Amino acid sequence: MAASYGAPGVYIEEQPSGSMPIEGVGTAVAAFVGFTERYDREAGDPTDPAGVKPQLVTSWPQYERVYGGFVRGAMLPHAVRGFFENGGSSAYICRIPTTADGDGDAGLPTLTLPAADDPQTPSMQLSAVDRDAHLEIEVVAPAPPPAPAEGDGADNASRTNGAGDYTLRVYEDGQLREELGGIQFSGRSARTVEKTVNERSKFVRLEMNPLQGASLAERSPAAGRYTLEAPPVSAVSVTPADLVGSESERTGYQGLAIAENVTMVAIPDLVTVATRDDGSVDEEMFLGAQKQLIDFCEASHNKMAILDTPPGLNATRALEWRSRLARDSAFAALYYPNVVVSNPLARPGATNGELYLSVPTAGHVAGVWARTDGARGVWKAPANEAVRGIVRLENDVTNGEQDLLNPEGVNCIRSFGSYGTKIWGARTLAKTDPSWRYINVRRLFNFIEESIQRGTQWAVFEPNDYDLWQRVKRNITSFLRGLWMQGALVGATPEQAFYVLCDESNNPASSVDEGKLIVEIGIAPVKPAEYVIFRISQWQGGGATSE
Repeated sequence: MAASYGAPGVYIEEQPSGSMPIEGVGTAVAAFVGFTERYDREAGDPTDPAGVKPQLVTSWPQYERVYGGFVRGAMLPHAVRGFFENGGSSAYICRIPTTADGDGDAGLPTLTLPAADDPQTPSMQLSAVDRDAHLEIEVVAPAPPPAPAEGDGADNASRTNGAGDYTLRVYEDGQLREELGGIQFSGRSARTVEKTVNERSKFVRLEMNPLQGASLAERSPAAGRYTLEAPPVSAVSVTPADLVGSESERTGYQGLAIAENVTMVAIPDLVTVATRDDGSVDEEMFLGAQKQLIDFCEASHNKMAILDTPPGLNATRALEWRSRLARDSAFAALYYPNVVVSNPLARPGATNGELYLSVPTAGHVAGVWARTDGARGVWKAPANEAVRGIVRLENDVTNGEQDLLNPEGVNCIRSFGSYGTKIWGARTLAKTDPSWRYINVRRLFNFIEESIQRGTQWAVFEPNDYDLWQRVKRNITSFLRGLWMQGALVGATPEQAFYVLCDESNNPASSVDEGKLIVEIGIAPVKPAEYVIFRISQWQGGGATSE
């Protein structure tokens, strides 16, 4: 309606152009569900004291500030690290509390110092006063006594037998915080040593547990610098229902209702929850939790589940696992085998088995998905891409084994020697409908659907007439033409790549009377060249002559 004017003059009126460009939504945001070392609500969300709501992190250093670093028994930190190492840039952390989050000393970082004369003998145990502190302890031994004259007990010259004053230096985040001197392990009781430290230190508490047959002098600590470590994650009281969580309470992956831009979901610590006390995996629990995650992603219709096989499976058992998973879904992808990474918690002198750790692949795979999206686009299959930040694979997959695994939707990660370790599969778990066989096709449709949904919100409650139909059609056509020009759609011309129908044929008067605006869209997505076949035969060439 035109404005009314009274005084003569020049007036400017702004008119809407009628064009509302559709912007593509983000596709490279992951969510990881599992356990963390700790939670710092000051660095995270002050309104979430337990840290159970999904929270966004955009780098590994930021993750460390909010959730700490690696902790024994937790796979989530390795997944997050692998995600950022492989090109990821944004991830939501769905933290699951454990028994260590309660009061008391259960979650305090601790350290057991070895004795100087026998590293297998425990000297004393130190624990941090603050659960979230990152402390290091340096043990400074007393200076050795002067070398005795020849024939005067030279064999014992190298031993102090606990005599002299020891010094403990406490470092927090690499900075020296306090120095405790005058600690003696000769001629005193263990209680005296405890009292000397505990009454003077603001950062640590010392305890010397009774040790049969060992004197105090024999338990004097070995010199060196040591790190107090958080105790292993205890998932005894955690169930698969805790991983699912609650939408209303914003916990578990159900809490991702507040993170609509998440497109990939993984549960790295499912293996932690499903592992029994004897080290075996409760496979029924593992399978049930994976099926629930697939159902969640299908219901959301814009997320995909990245699944791992349990550790230790050979190719035959991985194929059996796929059969037992028994899900026909385009919203999930399964990867095999697990990857091996350097153990960041391995202590000096650790055995070869302790230097490395087998972890689920989901975090590294999610990072590759994100990297491919950024470099090529969501329509490029996230395969034939190098996996970074790993030492090796838990098992090597042969061509013959992949011949069986690939048709069943098990995406293999394979080592190609000097060519590197690469993801060598790009299939979803869809079996009955080959239209959704490939990961990039499903994710491309997720991207297009979400982009159109968000980019056409302006049309709600607009007059439902021919003008609106043409505006909506024009906006969607422009968006899809841009995708076709980038190589996301098949066709030599836009008409071959897609169509948009919005006129009287699909918007009759009866539909308009019901308040509906119906737009029909057809898309021809690109599909990966999964099998590259060269047919070669002998050819006589143009120089051959016949007699």
